[in-house]
Amino acid sequence: MNFWRNIAKPIIGLAPMDGVTDASFRYITAKHGAPDVTLTEFVNIQSAFHSPHTLIKDFIYSEIERPVVAQIYGKTPELFYQVAHIVCELGFDGLDINMGCPAKKVAASGCGAALIRTPELAREIIRAARRGIQDWRDGQTLADLALPAEVIEQIEAANRRRSGWTKPIERRAIPVSVKTRLGYDRVVIEDWLSTLLKEDIAVVSLHGRTLAQGYKGGADWGAIARAVKIAKNSGTLILGNGDVQDMRDVCRRVRETGVDGVLIGRSAQGAPWLFRNKQAVKQALSSGADFLLEETPVSLDERFQIIVEHSEHFERLCGSSRFVAMRKHLTWYCRNFRGAAEMRAQMTRASNAAEVRRTLADFLTRGEEVHAGSPAVHMYPAQPAMLSVSA
Repeated sequence: MNFWRNIAKPIIGLAPMDGVTDASFRYITAKHGAPDVTLTEFVNIQSAFHSPHTLIKDFIYSEIERPVVAQIYGKTPELFYQVAHIVCELGFDGLDINMGCPAKKVAASGCGAALIRTPELAREIIRAARRGIQDWRDGQTLADLALPAEVIEQIEAANRRRSGWTKPIERRAIPVSVKTRLGYDRVVIEDWLSTLLKEDIAVVSLHGRTLAQGYKGGADWGAIARAVKIAKNSGTLILGNGDVQDMRDVCRRVRETGVDGVLIGRSAQGAPWLFRNKQAVKQALSSGADFLLEETPVSLDERFQIIVEHSEHFERLCGSSRFVAMRKHLTWYCRNFRGAAEMRAQMTRASNAAEVRRTLADFLTRGEEVHAGSPAVHMYPAQPAMLSVSA
């Protein structure tokens, strides 16, 4: 089942970001923003065999995120075949292959955006992943792949903890997509996209830069527009990505390029509510009307409540020993209000959710005069968030 075809255009989703779109961030974004689709951080296919506990931990998700897509990376087709079974067994709605990561370590190993230089290998990988999905749908089991019994038990336990499922996952074919870039050290989107389209994949998500650019310079939406023309009538959807700040940018980029949708990444950091007005974009584009919605900044009250909720969800999922990974999220929340710089400095030292709550309370107590005129903020007791699995 190709869920991508059931989403009203334009598709407005949360882009995968290494070290950012972890299970807690996606949960909070799904609850307070509700993007059309979410993708996990990219997961190394090697971990399925060298560190299966890590792979299952990285594939934690919540039912509220659906449709949710597992993103994987690597360069060995045989491993893609096997990991595709695991992705299906965990109940994901789709499988995305990362062919766009610009990180030196990833590219140097021939993975991520380096696959742009090895197009035939890229095609082999796509075919292997799809074959794995089809064989799983047709009844092949994880035991048939000779996966260790303890790994299979961990996967079954993850499904039970997330949703209470006690019976086997429905065997269905999930769509394969690719997230990539315009080229390696120069724009080669015409040749590269034509290669990918030969594999009849569901979606190609294009970041508007080359690997060599990393995140420098502006995203080339002109090249993305050319990709849309190449893919016309192919059956493959084209999503654009890069330098999208808000829903107004989404509307503009869709109108300018004709993309089927947009994935938003860095602008969602510290702003999980960013996707709330996505329906207004869809309505404006379907009617041909101007996008006139004035996006109201989230109140300080709500911002602080989400900070607490996110912190407590992260701590329950990962434990206080890993709370240092939450600090970057905390600093991203602390912007666009009076005293934000002071708050950011304190958040870089937070070691658990209780310290975050105290920091916010102290900030409000000390800042009555500084923040005169800001709405009152009430630190209500946080409601427990539904966890996908335990830590």
